[in-house]
Amino acid sequence: MSPSGRPQPLSLMFLLGMGMASERINCPSRCSCQYLEVNCTGQQLQEFPAAIPLDTRQLILAANNVSYLPAVELSFLADLVYLDCRKNLLGDDLDFTFIGVAKLVYLDLSFNNLTQVTFSTFSHLLSLVVLKISDNPNLVAIEKDAFANNTWLRHLDVSRTGLTFLDTSTVQDLPNLRFLGLSDNLWHCNCSFLDFIAWMTESNVHFPDADNITCYTPEGLRALKMPAVEAQLHFNCLTQLYKQDYIFLCLIGFCIFFAGTMAAWLAGICAVIYEVRTSKGEEEEEEEED
Repeated sequence: MSPSGRPQPLSLMFLLGMGMASERINCPSRCSCQYLEVNCTGQQLQEFPAAIPLDTRQLILAANNVSYLPAVELSFLADLVYLDCRKNLLGDDLDFTFIGVAKLVYLDLSFNNLTQVTFSTFSHLLSLVVLKISDNPNLVAIEKDAFANNTWLRHLDVSRTGLTFLDTSTVQDLPNLRFLGLSDNLWHCNCSFLDFIAWMTESNVHFPDADNITCYTPEGLRALKMPAVEAQLHFNCLTQLYKQDYIFLCLIGFCIFFAGTMAAWLAGICAVIYEVRTSKGEEEEEEEED
């Protein structure tokens, strides 16, 4: 110790060495740790790693074989702000998984096996800014209120999934959304999707890889870009009738015809009854006079 009370260089090195040793002891097996960061990339992990330091802010589990994220273990990491789980085997049941990591700002779940996103999947992530769920080929449904609580969401990527439809309100009601990835999906460009396409052309959101945001069905619109197909959909939806429309009109016509026929038949019966009763009344009056 120097006269000023400051540690000598040798003492500083010793203290730093002790800190690094302690950090290594607390680091999960097969992972590397730095200050507030745990990196387990490409370690062939089958399960969520144990003994993660509780003050971890950044956790990287990319390129492993993890199929389940335990909500309880995650909840111990209350200060986590960055979670990268891309290229794993995470399945469809993620509801309430992130209930204990409310400070999470960045979440990458791309290249997994997600099948749906419900309101309960991300509803507790009130600070979420970046969400990547692209490259989930089995992802076929996102509930229209799935991101209702994620009002800070700025970057959302759902590219290269199995989505065929996305309700306009799902993204329209996100006040801070600036980046939306939609490319290489199986979009079904029917009249129900017209509102979403119109929103795309009017919004200030940036759509990366816009050349690959195309219709997959129906056959007549396949490979057409979203903005270009809007005019054609307007024409098809507002001026043309589909098979079910003709069936509906035929049913309405038949009902009107049947109702008219029945009304005429009843009117005829009433007229006949009236005539019969009138004639009988006249005959009875004549007989009384005689």
